[in-house]
Amino acid sequence: MIFGNLEFANRYDFLNEKLQKCFSYIKENDLKSFENGVYHIDGEDLFVNIVEYTTTTIENRFFETHKKYIDLHLMLIGEEEIHLNFLHNMIIKEEYSEEKEMILLEGNSIENSNSYVRMTENDFLICYPEDAHCTGVQTSKPQTIKKAIFKIIVE
Repeated sequence: MIFGNLEFANRYDFLNEKLQKCFSYIKENDLKSFENGVYHIDGEDLFVNIVEYTTTTIENRFFETHKKYIDLHLMLIGEEEIHLNFLHNMIIKEEYSEEKEMILLEGNSIENSNSYVRMTENDFLICYPEDAHCTGVQTSKPQTIKKAIFKIIVE
């Protein structure tokens, strides 16, 4: 996993070409003005989901990971905590679902969290398939947030 801020995105030029395309897309587009939905950048190999939701307590959320895609979460409006752990530290609750492109993991408490990041505007978090993550966790109180979640095919 990689946690950073767009202000320093140029320091991540060592990342693969598709991740670099994400940063270019961010620079070239006003993602805050996008409606919720899926926007294809390079077919099914690279696309972005624009989402809005209300954060809540960790007990109301879940840990997940993915098999086919790397996630790049970019906070557009608001703030949330994303709790993290490594897949090998977690217990699988539901095996991989091709339809959902997700592995659901046991646990939704601080005890299942190895670490967390507090995402504020222009922060990004890159989660690889081995990085379990629990998004949508409130900071001090519930709030509606808007973020972009880029899906980058694992090569």
